[in-house]
Amino acid sequence: MLELAGPLREVEVIAVGSTIRDLSRLRKVYGDSRWRKLKGVAQVRLPDGSIRLAEVHWHEGHGLGKEELKVKRFLD
Repeated sequence: MLELAGPLREVEVIAVGSTIRDLSRLRKVYGDSRWRKLKGVAQVRLPDGSIRLAEVHWHEGHGLGKEELKVKRFLD
C-alpha cells in the first residue's frame, strides 16, 4: 500500500469517464460513479521507510475518494 508522506501538489485531471481505459473494471470493483484519473506530485513513504518525491497517479470516484494510488516515477 502506498503511503503519502505529504500533501499532493500540482494535481491535474488526465482522463474522465469513458476516456479511462479500465472504467468497466473500476465500476465492477468500486461501483458506478463519475470516475476521473488524476496525477500529482507528493512525498511518498516506501516499504523500506525511506521518503522520496514521486509522480503519483490515482482514480477518484465522486463520493468515493482516492482509489488505487500508484507511483509512476520518482522525481528526485
